[in-house]
Amino acid sequence: MNTECNRIAHQLASTINGDAWYGDSLEKMLNDVTAKQAQARAIPSAHSIWELLCHVDAWVNFTLGAVQGVPIPAWPGMPVELDWPAVTDTSERAWKHAVDSFFSNHLRLVETIKTFTDDRLEATVPGRTCNFYRLFLGVTQHAIYHAGQIALLKKIPPNHSDTINHEGKLGVIEPA
Repeated sequence: MNTECNRIAHQLASTINGDAWYGDSLEKMLNDVTAKQAQARAIPSAHSIWELLCHVDAWVNFTLGAVQGVPIPAWPGMPVELDWPAVTDTSERAWKHAVDSFFSNHLRLVETIKTFTDDRLEATVPGRTCNFYRLFLGVTQHAIYHAGQIALLKKIPPNHSDTINHEGKLGVIEPA
């Protein structure tokens, strides 16, 4: 029986492209984002929308791999480029590809969770000490957490240097 797995899959699907309880899904949030906006460093000390998208997608891929028995890299020793993949091509085409890949991978994960059996939820995730139940809920929470960051980054106007300083703190920047 897959009752709990179906509930988890529904929660992830709602977060990504459904009717999210908290507000806009990531699909709606990213719908009008351009490559220029996605790569902008709206807050100098923060990640860009594009970097956040690639990071969330990396964890979806880790989760898909774990279901197939591939260990998730250990936290302390995980190379940064696995956790936060670099954005090397900043063209509109590359942005569209990143967004399409993000949604395609999430759809695959939703379908994978639906076919996962409830009795397997207690199994330990390869490379981790937690079980699949925690991993599946965690990947959903992770997407929501970063969706909030994306929503805030979208609200920052392109010319905001008078309101956010180099440390990412609000306030007027005094000329040097």
